[in-house]
Amino acid sequence: MDLNLKDKVVVVTGGAAGIGRATAARFQAEGAKAIVWDLPDVDVTKADVVEKATGDVIARHGRIDVLVNNAGILRDSQLVKWKDGAVASLMDDATFDAVINVNLKGVFVCTRAVVPHMIKSGGGVILNASSIVGLYGNFGQTNYAATKAGVISFTRTWSRELGRYNIRVNAVAPGFIATEMVKAMPPKVLDSMTARTPLGKMGRPDDVANAYVFLASDAAAFISGAVLSVDGGLVLGT
Repeated sequence: MDLNLKDKVVVVTGGAAGIGRATAARFQAEGAKAIVWDLPDVDVTKADVVEKATGDVIARHGRIDVLVNNAGILRDSQLVKWKDGAVASLMDDATFDAVINVNLKGVFVCTRAVVPHMIKSGGGVILNASSIVGLYGNFGQTNYAATKAGVISFTRTWSRELGRYNIRVNAVAPGFIATEMVKAMPPKVLDSMTARTPLGKMGRPDDVANAYVFLASDAAAFISGAVLSVDGGLVLGT
């Protein structure tokens, strides 16, 4: 199957490690020109920085065909931790705001910067990193789950707004993926993740990268507003 990605200009945010790095490499393997935006050079929460980075890509390549909004962070905490009849801790504003700013506002800022150039060039593809927790919620992840649910709403809203300009917008919702960060967790936690996944294993970064490449390609030319779960059959909490 010809995916028709050769020479496409692809921007991958958070592309220095994990799923983002695998995604950039997978696009390059298909002949695309993958540009990585990551700290310290590009902070997706800062509109002026993102606008400049966008302008640099346009100046060099003339267009942006695909934007993969992959950048994200975790700052887990229970909303209220109660112990011995009293509040032991609360999720503080800084913890909440940090995740909202990167995972939600960052997606908004990058997409807003890139879309006008896609419209001018006749179309493009926006791909957003959601998560299984955006579909089902998760203990201790009020902030993270909210951002990943919000990204799904972005995806469905923008697919309605931008379809007329030949811009497709889709999201990928990974389950437990064996990134370097995840593999550093205690064996007991890793075993639990594997046991809760019906396929009996965690996914690889390449599994998610392959989903992004498919959704960016001509093979997915009539897919927009979709959320593709890459989770080994997992329904969180079962």
